[in-house]
Amino acid sequence: MRQVQFPGGACVCALGQGTWEMGEDPSRRSDEIDSLRRGLDLGLTVIDTAEMYGDGAAETLVGKAITGRRDEVFLVSKVYPYHASRSGVVQACEQSLRRLQTDRLDLYLLHWPSSHPIEETIEGFEALTADGRILRWGVSNFDLSALQHAVGASGGAGCATNQVLYNLKHRGIEFDLLLWMTGHGMPLMAYSPIDRGTLVRASALTAIAEKHSATPTQIALAFVLAHDNVLAIPKASSPCHLEANAAALDLHLDAEDLHAIDQAFSPPRSPIPLAIY
Repeated sequence: MRQVQFPGGACVCALGQGTWEMGEDPSRRSDEIDSLRRGLDLGLTVIDTAEMYGDGAAETLVGKAITGRRDEVFLVSKVYPYHASRSGVVQACEQSLRRLQTDRLDLYLLHWPSSHPIEETIEGFEALTADGRILRWGVSNFDLSALQHAVGASGGAGCATNQVLYNLKHRGIEFDLLLWMTGHGMPLMAYSPIDRGTLVRASALTAIAEKHSATPTQIALAFVLAHDNVLAIPKASSPCHLEANAAALDLHLDAEDLHAIDQAFSPPRSPIPLAIY
């Protein structure tokens, strides 16, 4: 199973589990919990959530799903930018920990750039790290310039990752951000790697999928997973959906496949503004 390494020696499966929009529909609660638990059974130990998702509903759902299994999980959550002052980061984290029913996060991210100076946010992250409430911190939705500024700020060398939108429809990060992060040994977390499900209808992936006895969605995931420094976090709302995603780990795209993908989904040839959902 392909792995990605975070600072501090944590090696995790390159395919994780996202939770955006989970926990919001009571009728789906049981399936969503079962899906997260099935993911853990299969070694997909990264579970990514945020205080923003359902105003905490996703964190509450995750807390329920990992009850009795916390030590199996590499748990990630995110702080709202307007909570990103030094004291605000600490208070927001404490609330997330309560919803998640845990005493620590493996990774805590600034959800997108904030009006608070990044130095203040980092001070909050460092305070939480010193107390053991988070083990590492990072950012999300930062373009290359913003990421370089964060890393260059006081304490910024501790930035462990940047989570951004990355899929076949949104390949702009390949021009600069992905290269820079790879060169600096910083793993990239890819959210919406199947573009919120739209790539299941991508006719350009059909022939490649048939060649591999797979689905277009699995091919789209396999493309993201083919990068050594990238961790993909698709959402799966049922155990069956989760198992289909996990099967992408066993797919290996060859040069012919990648050429066909480039013909259908052109790689960037110049800087492109960072795409955000």
